[in-house]
Amino acid sequence: MMLIPAHHFRDIERKPEYLQPEKCIPPPHSRPAGTMWFIRDGCGIACAIVTWFLVLYAEFVVLFVMLIPSRDYVYSVINGLVFNLLAFLALASHCRAMLTDPGAVPKGNATKEFIESLQLKPGQVVYKCPKCCSIKPDRAHHCSVCKRCIRKMDHHCPWVNNCVGENNQKYFVLFTMYIALISLHALIMVGFHFLHCFEEDWTKCSSFSPPTTVILLILLCFEGLLFLIFTSVMFGTQVHSICTDETGIEQLKKEERRWAKKTKWMNMKAVFGHPFSLGWASPFATPDQGKADPYQYVV
Repeated sequence: MMLIPAHHFRDIERKPEYLQPEKCIPPPHSRPAGTMWFIRDGCGIACAIVTWFLVLYAEFVVLFVMLIPSRDYVYSVINGLVFNLLAFLALASHCRAMLTDPGAVPKGNATKEFIESLQLKPGQVVYKCPKCCSIKPDRAHHCSVCKRCIRKMDHHCPWVNNCVGENNQKYFVLFTMYIALISLHALIMVGFHFLHCFEEDWTKCSSFSPPTTVILLILLCFEGLLFLIFTSVMFGTQVHSICTDETGIEQLKKEERRWAKKTKWMNMKAVFGHPFSLGWASPFATPDQGKADPYQYVV
């Protein structure tokens, strides 16, 4: 039998009677199947609204300050299509990351009936969360904001008002990637627009007054630079986490690896789906992660 280090901070029980199932009562109103997942957290909702506002602000400046007043029709159409496509994919990825169940463990399932139905064998170990009174699968952690145990929880992100876990990590990675791309695209267009305005008359390079145009472009430049750095770092850390098959919490707690090691390519397919396709880049394609046992025990 494998010994579990104390730093896992989990309640380890070997016999059903030690789990105190009589103290675990199923929630009176369980979430019906097919119900939309949404976390009612004030801070997270505010951050999600700010995210949409910033993207729409960038959309406004790009279209009405830089592209529509431009005399170069081809330049405006190409850049307008590219920017709007990336912005649409970024917001769609944000919605999927926010409204997708990240892998929540059924709440209050540590009941006597459920424990007996597991038919535990001698030497098997199960984990019980004392906060949400659920039987934890291996690699699950409790989120104090979602108030649930989340399978392969990486972290709770207020910008998407949700945990990043087993079921929505793909959408979070796409969200950071598309935000980084539209930030880079906006910065490039701001640079070209400034050069154009310096060469031409400022009153002719925008439909707004010169002071207003400068303020709007500087704010967009600051926003684009800030989010380009932030989302690029997040995208890199997420890809590294996927390739190493180690979540952010597991890295932070330095948890001992107890799961089978797979290749980086297999880890990528486990998150984005089998096989490799254009669906990897689409927030509308739900990844086929295969059928896995939702409850895994250490023997």
